[in-house]
Parts: sequence; C-alpha cells; structure tokens
Amino acid sequence: MSYVRNLAERARDAAQAIAALDAPQRARLIATMANKVEEGRDTILAANASDLKRANAAGTTGAMLDRLKLDAGRLANIVAALREIALLPDPVGQVTRRETRPNGLVIERVRVPLGLIAMIYEARPNVTADAAALCLKAGNAVILRGGSEALASNKAIAASLHRALRECGLPEAALVLIEDTAREHVLELLQLTDLIDLAIPRGGESLIRFVAEHARVPVIKHYKGVCHLYVDRAADPQLATRLLLDGKASRPGVCNALETLLVHADIAESFLPEALSALAERGVEIRGDERTRALFAPAIAADDDDYAAEFLDLIIAVRVVDSLETALAHIRRYGSDHTEVIASNDAAAAEAFVHGLRSSAVMVNASSRFNDGGELGLGAEIGISTTRLHAYGPMGLESLTIERYVVRGDGQVRHPDLLD
Repeated sequence: MSYVRNLAERARDAAQAIAALDAPQRARLIATMANKVEEGRDTILAANASDLKRANAAGTTGAMLDRLKLDAGRLANIVAALREIALLPDPVGQVTRRETRPNGLVIERVRVPLGLIAMIYEARPNVTADAAALCLKAGNAVILRGGSEALASNKAIAASLHRALRECGLPEAALVLIEDTAREHVLELLQLTDLIDLAIPRGGESLIRFVAEHARVPVIKHYKGVCHLYVDRAADPQLATRLLLDGKASRPGVCNALETLLVHADIAESFLPEALSALAERGVEIRGDERTRALFAPAIAADDDDYAAEFLDLIIAVRVVDSLETALAHIRRYGSDHTEVIASNDAAAAEAFVHGLRSSAVMVNASSRFNDGGELGLGAEIGISTTRLHAYGPMGLESLTIERYVVRGDGQVRHPDLLD
C-alpha cells in the first residue's frame, strides 16, 4: 500500500470516531486544541523562524513571505480562532427542513459530516490549525498537505493538535499531516475517489489550477481575488476614501484586498486627486486609464492585464466610467466572482449593483476586507469558494457538512395495490 493511501485509509477509519461524538465532546476537543497550541507557543514560533530563514535564503518576498510569517500576535489570533470555533453552534444533526406529506411520511433534511476532507495549501501555517478545527468540529476527518516552505511550522502546529486528540481519547489519524511534500503525493491524493470526499486547495492561482486539472475527487476552487470598488456618482467621498484605503493598503497580500478602483465620471474630478494622493502616501502605485492620468499625474498607464490582475501588492488599477452599467460590465469582464464593493448613497444604484453581479460577496458602503469567515460570523474560515457547488463565499462549519433526507413513517408503501 502506498504512503498516501495508507494515511487516507487510516483517516477515513478515524472519521467515524469524530462523527460519533456529540456536540459538547467536539467543542471540548477544539477547546483542548486551542490550549495545546497556546502551550506549544515557543516551539511553534521557533519552527516558524526556521521556515522564514529558509524562505528568505530562497529569495521569497512579498505576499508569500507575509502569509508564511507567524509572530506572537498572529499565534494568539490562531488560538482565539480555535476558541471561537469551539463555541460555535454544532451543525451536525441540525434539521433544516421538516414537513409531513399527505400520506403521513415525515420528511426531514438533516446536516451530516462530509467524511474525509483534503486540504492542500501553501505558505499559510495558520491553515493547519483553522482547517483542522473546522473539519473536526463539523464531524469530519482531515488530511492536510501544506507547502514545503511552511513544513516546520505545520509539523509543530500539528503536533500540538495531536496532543489534544490524545488527551480527548481520540485517534490521531483523524488529523493527518502529509510531511513528505513531493508533488506526486498530491497527485495520488487527488485520485482517491473511494476515500476523499472533498478537496479544498488554498493558495496561489497556479496551485488551484494544478489541483483542479488533476483531481478526480470534488474540488472547491478559488482561483484569485480581483476585487473592485465602484465609487458611484452619489457616493460620500470621505466614506469612499475610507473603503479604498482599508481595502487596498491595510494588507494588500490577501485575496479580499482591492485590486481595481472604478469611479463615476461625475465625481471623478472631485474625488480622484485626493483619494489617489492618499493611496500614494501609503506607498501604493497607481495604474490608470487616460482620464485617471489626466486627474492624477503620477499615475502610470494601465492596460488590460492590469485590470485582470490580482496584484497582491501595493498596486491598484483605476478607471473612470460613465455609468453604473459600464462599471458592471467592467467587473463582469475582469472580475473573479470574489468580492465587489459599491460606495453610494443612492439606494436604487446600490440595489442595481447587488443584483447585477453574481460574486460570492457584494458590499454596500463596507470594505472588501469584511469578506472573511471571522468577520461574517462564521468563526475561522477554511477558504472562500468562488465555485458554485454546495458552498459559495467564505466556508465555515455548515459548508463542511451536507444535507441528507431522513424519512420517518409507520409502514407506508408507494404501491399498496401490489400487496393486495
């Protein structure tokens, strides 16, 4: 038996023990995980320091390095997220629909665990804790395959989580970390249709496309986040500037950061010079169309590639548009179904924007940075889906379960005439 299949079979068997727990037991498990990560703080940070040293030596920079880095504050956030997950309502066993048919059958839709979930990710050691906690809280087992650049960090975090499983008398195999990061192991994992119920890749566009192109198991995809802010003719300029600065400059290397600014021509002359100056003061490079450059001289020329780009950096593409309809057409052409924002005091314009797009999250007078599981009340998220399967947008606990039918009767048959 191969290395990966052996791990997957053990995890599949262990999934039964997790699914059999009741809600208080699963909550206790996640709370214990939080405690063990906190207790392992020094070991985890030391492991991360070694990963960072190797990454720096390899020339890693920018968003990848930022995602890899842990410090005391980020580790405290991981612990806090685990504790929040422990307190979230348990979705397993929830009855989402119940009705009685004319023949007396009681039809229920009940949430049950997916089974065994494979997480494939890169440069995000926090995902090791978040994904494990969310999967286990929802009654699943999980296989984690992180990138080689974060291997020491992932191993240290997984060791803490395994200590929690042992303390709770549960099989460690319910949480598997694939420590051999060879690509052939990912390929094999994605072929295990008899064992893996869902694969969730989390990382750069190249990773997502690799998984999607080679998988035979179901995959939740999120290729990139090309997020837009449209400043409508009826926008409050100060409010719009706040959304712009928070969306672009707070943390540009994340998928819910703004990449493109669209401004209605009626407000462009009064809005753009000051707003773009504020971005430039924060180190943001401005790439704009001809009308933008006429209003803000430091801007450089933007092309189609800029409007389609997920920069993940202090760069933004800007365009002046003549109408809401033009803004919507631009987003439909260049967007990635992730997050779109409108700044407007015109309720009709805001509703037209909301209903004119199919993105996983649409914000009205609120920052794109709120498209995050924790900010939307889900606890830590396992990822953001831009694939229209059973989950769309930030994926929390409910997205790691499915609904099945439970039918309760008292002897009803569909063809009673056959029994006469």
